[in-house]
Amino acid sequence: MNWLTSTLGSSIGKKLMMAVTGLGFIGFLAGHLAGNLTIYGGKDAFNSYAEHLHALGPLVTAAELGLLTFALIHVLTGLTLFYQNLTARPQRYAVQKKHGGRTLASQLMPYTGLLILLFVIFHLFDFHFVDKTHTTIFEIVANAFTNPAYVFIYVTAMVVVALHITHGFWSLFQTLGANHPKYMPFLMSASLVIALLFGFGFGFLPIYISLLA
Repeated sequence: MNWLTSTLGSSIGKKLMMAVTGLGFIGFLAGHLAGNLTIYGGKDAFNSYAEHLHALGPLVTAAELGLLTFALIHVLTGLTLFYQNLTARPQRYAVQKKHGGRTLASQLMPYTGLLILLFVIFHLFDFHFVDKTHTTIFEIVANAFTNPAYVFIYVTAMVVVALHITHGFWSLFQTLGANHPKYMPFLMSASLVIALLFGFGFGFLPIYISLLA
């Protein structure tokens, strides 16, 4: 137990927790996108998907609790690492050198992460914690995206998500031990493809729905 505590408390342990929870979020986004794409089948297909999902009952609750746990670990660990990096080097160098793998996406990771957290909270109150007694999920979504401001917020948020994943996906595999010249070029390319897939996949949905209104 002492070994586990000391490992998770170390910088490497924290990065491992970030990697594992990040991979979990990638899986969630893939499943969430697959479900959301049913909206192209029309309101009945989308409502049917939502009804089948909610019919799972305890499984959905368990998944939500798991995601909440992952979110707390990911956010708190990320903030801790960010703070440790700041205190380790409180003053910026007069000339900043670009290290290997150091990109705009990697430099913005703490900030894009916080923006994603704020968006998730907004998203939950917008669609999840609403009264669905006399309406359907399709009507809630359609009504929300008749507002151009909502469309702008969601599309912008998906750009931020894509930017976060661009660095986060290959970085998590690097943390898990895949830092090898044979694999990294593929993983970095895959990061870009997955980021674009999620960015366009989620980002075009509010535009499409607003055009239907």
